[in-house]
Amino acid sequence: MKFIDQVEIQVRSGSGGSGCASFRREKHVPRGGPDGGNGGNGGSVIFKVNPGMNSLLHFTRNRQYFAGNGEQGRSQNQTGADGENVVLEVPEGTVVRDLETGKLELDVESGEKEIMFLEGGLGGKGNTFFKSSVNQAPNQFQPGIKGEHRKIQLELKLMADVGIIGYPNAGKSTLISHMSAAKPKVADYPFTTLTPSLGVVEYGDNRTFVVADIPGIIKGAHEGTGLGTQFLRHIERTRCFIHLIDISYFSGRDPVQDYKDIQHELFMHDKMNVDKDGFVELSSRKQIVVLNKIDAVKDHELDEMKARFAQEGIYPFAISAATGYKLKELALEVGKTIEELDSND
Repeated sequence: MKFIDQVEIQVRSGSGGSGCASFRREKHVPRGGPDGGNGGNGGSVIFKVNPGMNSLLHFTRNRQYFAGNGEQGRSQNQTGADGENVVLEVPEGTVVRDLETGKLELDVESGEKEIMFLEGGLGGKGNTFFKSSVNQAPNQFQPGIKGEHRKIQLELKLMADVGIIGYPNAGKSTLISHMSAAKPKVADYPFTTLTPSLGVVEYGDNRTFVVADIPGIIKGAHEGTGLGTQFLRHIERTRCFIHLIDISYFSGRDPVQDYKDIQHELFMHDKMNVDKDGFVELSSRKQIVVLNKIDAVKDHELDEMKARFAQEGIYPFAISAATGYKLKELALEVGKTIEELDSND
């Protein structure tokens, strides 16, 4: 399984302008020759890699990207202006597919900075081009070549900046759906999430980070219990974790023990994989511990729970994913954490 962000858009390269059929019209020049100029070339559709991007979110605000058409040629041998290119900035690792055929058209790799996708149509020739010794006054001209129109799907294969970990029913799917535009399945039973859900969260001044709802990790996950080790592998490349803990009565579990159990699973995963190629340690990864469902407990009970975590050296955020309480503050804290990690790299 891969985390994939997808968006469908339409793109079109510009058509070339037609050539001009024109003749000189000057005083005392009764037989002025042809002076029709060529048409301008249509604009192209170009993909440009932007290493600072981590999502395709900006494409959801505009679904059509059309390059400019070339202008027609004019008299006095004037060539029409070329159409303006459309340059689409995308993150590294963006895949372009034709929506109608499903064919892979382009794989934007990190080493490539600009890639021509649809070339603009060529401008047509004016009648000056067709002048010859046997045809001194041609009326002939060429129309411009039409541009290409395509419906495409952009897929971004990436790993998330932030992974939300925690027991099943801790509220991970609810949290990601309220923090971002992701729409994961939400229901009140274990393992609602069977595949990772990915969303883009905006915070601050139009900054973003990518968050993944990792399916429930339970006690024994490092040995394959529950959904097994496959989901532990999905969080190896995340920058940090939101460790979400259900503190309501409905879970029937102890929140502090839940925290310790998940920490143990991360530690055991590291211990079992330390000798493997590409090993990435999880247990020492930066975590933002978040107590969820505080709308279901009384104030003094929340204070008591925070005190218990403080005894473990942990000072958690307290939120309600269902009501949206403190989610903006959480997003800012996560964004700040990612920026600090980036600056230390």
